[in-house]
Amino acid sequence: MTSGRYRAAVDYILTFADYERISRSAVVFDLARVEDLLQRLRQPHLQAQSVHVAGTKGKGSTAAMIASMLTASGYRTGLYTSPHLLSFTERIQVDRRPVSEEEFASLAERLQPEVEAVNRLGIHGELTTFEILTAMAFAHFADARVDFQVLETGLGGRLDATNVIRPSVCALTSISYDHGEVLGNTLARIAREKAGIIKPGVTVVSAPQPPEASSVIEEVCLEKAAPLLRVGEQITWEKADVSDSGQHFRVKGIDAAYDLDLPLLGEHQLENAAVAVACMEVLAGLGVNVSPSAMRTGLLEVNWPGRLQVLRRRPFLVVDGAHNDDSVRKLGQALKQYFHFNRLILVVGTSQEKDIAGIVRELSAISRLVIVTRSANPRSATVSRLCDEFHLYGIDPIVTGNVPEAVDLALGMAAEVDLICVTGSLFVVAEVLEYLPPP
Repeated sequence: MTSGRYRAAVDYILTFADYERISRSAVVFDLARVEDLLQRLRQPHLQAQSVHVAGTKGKGSTAAMIASMLTASGYRTGLYTSPHLLSFTERIQVDRRPVSEEEFASLAERLQPEVEAVNRLGIHGELTTFEILTAMAFAHFADARVDFQVLETGLGGRLDATNVIRPSVCALTSISYDHGEVLGNTLARIAREKAGIIKPGVTVVSAPQPPEASSVIEEVCLEKAAPLLRVGEQITWEKADVSDSGQHFRVKGIDAAYDLDLPLLGEHQLENAAVAVACMEVLAGLGVNVSPSAMRTGLLEVNWPGRLQVLRRRPFLVVDGAHNDDSVRKLGQALKQYFHFNRLILVVGTSQEKDIAGIVRELSAISRLVIVTRSANPRSATVSRLCDEFHLYGIDPIVTGNVPEAVDLALGMAAEVDLICVTGSLFVVAEVLEYLPPP
């Protein structure tokens, strides 16, 4: 049961601008106000070694893999990710354990006078929900005396609230179009924002990138004398065996080759794992005690729900938070590769600012049996807008008013040999997980 203190803490944090729930078009990012807050908290963000992860897709799972491998190596490790699925506590973890509701409430109560002091001065504008959560994560990691903190950027990188650390290694996962209203409408502009996490002399591990993004990353690394390791070139991976419960693969790194197992599905997760392994090799070069055995254990124990997650079998019920055309395309490939099924029933809901045309274009190539819905999030797209896009491809979707209704309808339609996939938004996925928790 949710405690009253926790609910009050969440309500307080949500009184500030929350750009996960409202339009980002008027956002004014300024790291100075985050730095002011952290200064008042005695610089908790500088008390542990840091790993910084940015990108469009895969940054959360990559961060989770790195943190899990560090924990398996015997290091006390903090992990900060966003957004959450069911509870704000998921965002702040130490050694795979989310902060408790009471700890979360205590952090919010401790920060409140400092937040109000920064906002009273008003020199750099008012702190946002994400900035306050980021400071809470740093404070919790300092309290827990972590050895490492692994941080996923929330949006972009250059002006992201997490970009106040001094990282030991930076990772850039796959970059594609997303958040164009803030980051820009070309891959070069988006890549430059993401590459804003690169620090002078700090090694960068990059996933394979489109040429337009790759050239920007190379340019920034050259400007900052930051060594660049390219996954897909210097670090490679090869898939060995897959099933609907995991995959076995091999990574050839800079220092060695590793036979690994991963409970996460999708070939894109193997790319993310290769990025994570390369980051561990960089840390090993800096004196961090990392063994191949610990890397294997860490990847085997990684937990990252809501991404190609199997909730039911016979029929399959799979949830995936794909929310741009590139991730939907990869989702379609993964469903064919990892599952055997007859009909594919799609349950789709998106956020209004996403590339809905691109998402629907890719989904239309996967299946013509579609149920549209919307989450309770204020930024969710209307079902009529989704229907209009599907109609362009000759698909007449079934319309539902909410996520539980859509899931019930899909389960009623599906035979044992069919597959239901819920996708388009992590907010939609979260509501499925709340309605039908994993067994």
